[in-house]
Amino acid sequence: MSVPLWFFLACVGWVGIKLVRPPLWLVAVLLLGGYLLADSLFAPAIDTATK
Repeated sequence: MSVPLWFFLACVGWVGIKLVRPPLWLVAVLLLGGYLLADSLFAPAIDTATK
């Protein structure tokens, strides 16, 4: 069975929010920071490090 990465991350995020209950502003900052970091000059280094 093959599960798309976005679906897996959404499920892990949902479970994490339900169990840990972080503040909503922290979730928003992490999502926005990840989005902005993916479009920065550090993106190739992050891509290499995660493979």
